[in-house]
Amino acid sequence: MRRESSIDFAIYLRAVLLLIRHPAILVVPLLGALVSVLVARVGQLFTDPLGGMGGGIVQFVQQLVIGFAFAVAILYANDLHRGFRTNFDSIWEDATKKAGAILLATIGFVFVVSVASMVGSILGTFGSLALEVIAAFFLIYAIPAAAIAGLPGPMAISASIRAVRANAARAILLSIAFIICWVVLPNAALFFLAGHFTTPLIFQIVPAMVQAVAFAYLAFPFAKNYDDVAFRGF
Repeated sequence: MRRESSIDFAIYLRAVLLLIRHPAILVVPLLGALVSVLVARVGQLFTDPLGGMGGGIVQFVQQLVIGFAFAVAILYANDLHRGFRTNFDSIWEDATKKAGAILLATIGFVFVVSVASMVGSILGTFGSLALEVIAAFFLIYAIPAAAIAGLPGPMAISASIRAVRANAARAILLSIAFIICWVVLPNAALFFLAGHFTTPLIFQIVPAMVQAVAFAYLAFPFAKNYDDVAFRGF
C-alpha cells in the first residue's frame, strides 16, 4: 500500500480540461444515461399496473448500467492519466473483458450500501442515511478497482476499503466532488426545468445527461486517486 499524505487538488481542475480535450470519454456515460431512462420508462409500463411492484428490479438494472458506464469512463481516464495513446475501441474491448468484475463490484456496492441502510433504519431516518453514507464512503473505490485492476466483487470491495484507509483525506474530497456532481447539479437542473418545462420525459432525460457528464468528469479524479493509493502486489 502506498500511503501518500498529499492530495492532488489540481486533478479536479485538470479533469475539466481533459474532458474538453477528450470528449470521446462522454460516449458511454451518455449512452448509459439514455439506456437508464429507457429502462425506467419501459419499467413503468410493467410496474405501474402492479402498483409499483418490481420497481426495485428496474432500479437495480439502472444501477448496473450506470456502474458499467462509469467503469468505461474510468478506464479511458486512467489511460490518459498514465500517458497512453488510447481510443474508444481499445477501451471498450478492455471494458468487455472486465465486464464480469465490473458488474460484480457494482452489485457488491449496491448490496452493501442497501444492507447498511436497512440496518441503520433501526435508528430511524438519520441512522439509515448515516450508515448508508459511511458504507458508500468506504466502497468509493470499488468500481475503479474492478475497472483498472480487474478485481471481482469481494476483492474490489476489499481493495476499496484498503485504499480509503490509506488516505482518508483523498476519499473525503472525492466524496464531496461526487455529491456535488451527482446530487447537487442534477437537482439544480431539475429546479431550472420546473420553471420552463412540463413534459415528464424532459425531467428524466436532462438530469440523466447532467449525471452522464458528471461521471465523465469524475472519472479523472477517481482514476487518479485510486491509482495513487491502490494496493500494489509483490
